[in-house]
Amino acid sequence: MYTAHPDRYADMPYRRTGHSGLKLPALSLGLWHNFGPDRPAETQRAILRRAFDLGITHFDLANNYGPPPGAAESALGGFLKSDFARYRDELVISTKAGYLMWPGPYGEWGSRKYVLSSLDQSLRRMGLEYVDVFYSHRPDPETPLEETMGALHSAVQQGKALYVGVSNYSAEQTRDAARILGELGTPLLIHQPRYSMLDRRPETEGLLDALDELRVGSIAYSPLEQGVLTARYLDGIPEDSRAASDSPFLGSDALTEDLVAKLRALDELAKARGQSLAQLALAWVLRGGRVTSALVGASSARQLEDSVGALANLDFEPEELARIDAVING
Repeated sequence: MYTAHPDRYADMPYRRTGHSGLKLPALSLGLWHNFGPDRPAETQRAILRRAFDLGITHFDLANNYGPPPGAAESALGGFLKSDFARYRDELVISTKAGYLMWPGPYGEWGSRKYVLSSLDQSLRRMGLEYVDVFYSHRPDPETPLEETMGALHSAVQQGKALYVGVSNYSAEQTRDAARILGELGTPLLIHQPRYSMLDRRPETEGLLDALDELRVGSIAYSPLEQGVLTARYLDGIPEDSRAASDSPFLGSDALTEDLVAKLRALDELAKARGQSLAQLALAWVLRGGRVTSALVGASSARQLEDSVGALANLDFEPEELARIDAVING
C-alpha cells in the first residue's frame, strides 16, 4: 500500500489562486499525453506517487486526454482508488469539457447539454463525486456565453465541482465570462492559457492584465512548448521524440535552424543560472508571481524531479530577462 512521504509539504511553494481561498502548488501535474494505454501502468503510478511526494497536489485533466479520449481520467480513477483514496482531501483534481468526445451534435463545444453530460462522464471515469475545478476548455462561437457559464454554475450548484475556470479564452471573453459568473454567484477561479518563453500571447494580447484586474488565477499549459524548451532538440531531432513522429502538436518542420540556435543560446543562459533549459523555461513562466502555477507533463518520475528543480531559483535579474528577450527576438 502506498504511503505518502511525511515531508511532502516541506519544500513546494503554494500560491493563492486569484482572490480565492484555494492555493495551488507552483508546479501542477498535467495528465495530457502520458496516461493512455500505450504507457505502462507502473510508470504512470510512479509519476503520480512521486508528484504527490514532492508536494504536487494538483492533477489536471480533461475529458479528451489520453489517448484515446477518456483514458487519462480512467487511469487516474484506478490510481485514486488504489493509492490515493485516503488523500482525496489533500488533492486538487481538475477536468474540462469542450473538445470532441462523442459523435453527433451534442459531443463537443459549450452547450449546456454537452458540458454537464461530459462532467457526469468524467466523474464516472474517475470514480469521484466531485472535481475541485471544472473548466470550459474552449469558447464556443455559436453557443451564448451565458449558456456555457450557466452550465458551469450548475455544476457547482449540483455539488459536482467546487470551483470553475476557463481555458483558451481571450482577454475580452474572460472578462465577459467573469461578469456572467459573478452575476450568477459562482466566481471565476482560474484561466488556463498556453504560455511560454516562445508563446507570449497572454502578455501581448492583454490576458494577464485582464486576470490581474479581475483577480483571477492562472495556470500555464505547455510552458515547455511540447518539449521544445528542453535539451531534447539541441542536437537534432531524436528518433523517439514527439517531433520525429510529426505529432499534430509538434511537427518536425517547427524545429528550424533558427529556433535550434535560439534554444542553444537559451541553454547557455540556463547553465549560467545553474539550471537546465527546462528549468529556466519553467522559472521564467513563474517569475514575479503573476502565474499561479505551471502545468508540467512527465514521461518518468525522474523527468518530473528535474522540473521541480526549477523551483530552487525563480528569481531573475533584469539583465537576465533582457538577454532572454534578446535571444527570443533576435
